[in-house]
Amino acid sequence: MNLGIDGGFPQLGDWKDQSELAKIQEAQLDTTLGWAANSPFYRSRGLSGPGSDPVKTLAALAPTSKADLRAAYPFGMLAVPKAELATYHESSGTAGQATPSYYTERDWIDLTDRYARKWVPITPEDTFLVRTPYALMVTGHLAQAAARSRGATVVPGDNRSMAMPYSRVLRVLHDLQVSLTWSMATETLMWAAAAREAGLDPAVDFPALRAVFVGGDALSERRRTRISETWGVPVVEEYGSTETGSLAGACALGTLHLWSDRVLFEVLDPRTGELSPEGTGQLVVTPLFRQAMPLLRYNLEDDVTISSEQCPCGWPLPTVKVFGRSAFTHRVNGVPITQDVLDDAVFSLPLSDGVTFWRGRARPDSLEIEIQVDGAGGAAVADRLTEIVRASTSVTPRVTALPRGSLVPREVLTATADVVKPRALFGPDEPWDKALTYY
Repeated sequence: MNLGIDGGFPQLGDWKDQSELAKIQEAQLDTTLGWAANSPFYRSRGLSGPGSDPVKTLAALAPTSKADLRAAYPFGMLAVPKAELATYHESSGTAGQATPSYYTERDWIDLTDRYARKWVPITPEDTFLVRTPYALMVTGHLAQAAARSRGATVVPGDNRSMAMPYSRVLRVLHDLQVSLTWSMATETLMWAAAAREAGLDPAVDFPALRAVFVGGDALSERRRTRISETWGVPVVEEYGSTETGSLAGACALGTLHLWSDRVLFEVLDPRTGELSPEGTGQLVVTPLFRQAMPLLRYNLEDDVTISSEQCPCGWPLPTVKVFGRSAFTHRVNGVPITQDVLDDAVFSLPLSDGVTFWRGRARPDSLEIEIQVDGAGGAAVADRLTEIVRASTSVTPRVTALPRGSLVPREVLTATADVVKPRALFGPDEPWDKALTYY
């Protein structure tokens, strides 16, 4: 199965088994180590090239950390002349100070090809809504470039923008007959809530929509099922980062597969410091086609489980289960509590219970959960969720049911677009207290 385009990079149809894949990886690793030797950071670590055995050379290197990238800000990782750079980016800084990233034009070919490896393909007939930030993060730019490389019509919806409130997103989805979308998983639930506020049924009134592509926030199995049930289309998950681009994509069965023909993957045991090709621990990656900013054994600090067991879908790629950042796990009475666990609990409630949004607070001795119930019977729904969480975690939470509009105010879903240009001159009857501001 060939899921990509021929841009001089390996495609999934280029190899038949793990031994052939290992040859492809080793051949490219030689080149990658040569690129990395041009980086001031890796030169400072004693790297002068691939050596006689690139696999051993890589194995001798300590992992590269996020702290290393921050310390090298802005161009301490640069391995090409600055004139060869196409774009500069920074991560969202979710778990700390943002990290810098930069790419050449050729790096971008690899980035877009990996992103476009979707089991629901992007085609010239598609109208593709990009609803992630453009700004410094790579996510919006990457989706747009990948969609354009496949001939799709791109609608640059952005995110966190005064010019693109949810009412406008809803209008675009409906009136432009958007067929594919790219956003965080939570966004799709916000659109559904906005649709209901407008008297529309997400599963009925958007017939052109054929799939939603999601990434960037937690997606438990039951949340994915709920989104698919809500919109009546497949939910295709993507996993990656601004520093690396796409690292994995979901198959038709919903399992994430690592793009191991483009990136070397290892698992770090934080207790022992040992790295292995599979197992449970922190994800360590070596992109094989990253020239502007080579990353060798880069620790993403995401907790994962990697398995080489064959997936029934038939993709000849290892699978990964992503649990999120270690920093986001909290202990309640000694029990580890993650968003993924609570998400599965909340979305195990039936759709008819009307629970779309929730929030939780974990303390050392207690767990508090609030749910927004868009209908009657909130107390009974809260009781049911209490039992579900207790059964799955052994922790008894305090669950509070809130009425519709409590966690996500209705005005957020229905507000119209603000004018986003500053004004200095006003008419005689216009208030001028907003002069020179964006409103």
